[in-house]
Amino acid sequence: MSRIIMGIESSCDETGVGLVRLHDDGAVELLADEVASSVEQHARFGGVVPEVASRAHLEAMVPTTSRAFEKAGLKLSDVDAIAVTAGPGLAGALLVGVSAAKAYATALDVPLYGVNHLAGHIAVDTLQHGPLPTPCLALLVSGGHTQLLRVDDIASSITELGSTVDDAAGEAYDKVARVLGLPYPGGPPIDKAAKNGNPAAIAFPRGMTGPRDAKNDFSFSGLKTSVARWVEGATRRGEEIPVDDVAASFQEAVADVLTMKAIRAAKEQGIGTIVISGGVAANSRLSSLAAERCAAAGIELRVPRPRLCTDNGAMIAALGAHVVAAKRPTAPLDFSANPALPVSVVSL
Repeated sequence: MSRIIMGIESSCDETGVGLVRLHDDGAVELLADEVASSVEQHARFGGVVPEVASRAHLEAMVPTTSRAFEKAGLKLSDVDAIAVTAGPGLAGALLVGVSAAKAYATALDVPLYGVNHLAGHIAVDTLQHGPLPTPCLALLVSGGHTQLLRVDDIASSITELGSTVDDAAGEAYDKVARVLGLPYPGGPPIDKAAKNGNPAAIAFPRGMTGPRDAKNDFSFSGLKTSVARWVEGATRRGEEIPVDDVAASFQEAVADVLTMKAIRAAKEQGIGTIVISGGVAANSRLSSLAAERCAAAGIELRVPRPRLCTDNGAMIAALGAHVVAAKRPTAPLDFSANPALPVSVVSL
């Protein structure tokens, strides 16, 4: 008999509620994915304000839940299990989702699972492309995380191969956008501007690619600073800033490093499939360069559609379904959110 899994996501600035159906054969079917974003409330600050995010989650949780059930044509009583993001993320924001999940689980008397936000970004790919090959390599690229992960079992075994030592790729996009006078968040406007620019116009550095650097780690702070210095120099000389060329050259540097390191890691691990996930996975140059290089290397590439790349409840419901199918232990009702939850801990 199939089971309905409800997923709740509130790690940052999106309140997400997703509903999936876990079929007897292990297939996971997406029924509803509703998101309420508070990004416009943060835009004037140039970044996420934790207290603003927490209050937005409080206001959006019940309406978002109602929309999800209406979209799926289900009632709360149809739910068989609930999964909620336990971490990583902003402490206050996480607590809103965890508290809501505990309330729903208690009222409905159904199992509760506290799951990892990062693992959810990988699991969401199964909603579009089916079961993950095992092992596979995940390149997780978002506003707060840039990681290379070996996935042997999405429900229980994820190993970090490398991570960012400073700014995540998404943070670099936001900061470069600010330098160029583009709106927050920086990913979409830089991607749009880059389409009209020359990616070879400016030779920006490729961080952490030297012979002595950790081969699976990333660094984008130096790239961000290089862009800022270049713009400052051009401004000081009285030159007009070629925004499109700067955006394209910056974006090329990011995509170059991300794809090069992912493919190298996959080859070294003997892995034939790469999954790119997280908000930056929606970037057009990253996906096109990854497709080109994966094809040349004989590696299968999987990238979820843009809607599934950003934070959402569907990814948490999908991960919850895999955890349920694997018969993992449920979370105690007194568990707490963990803002620094490591990716190796898939579920509590």
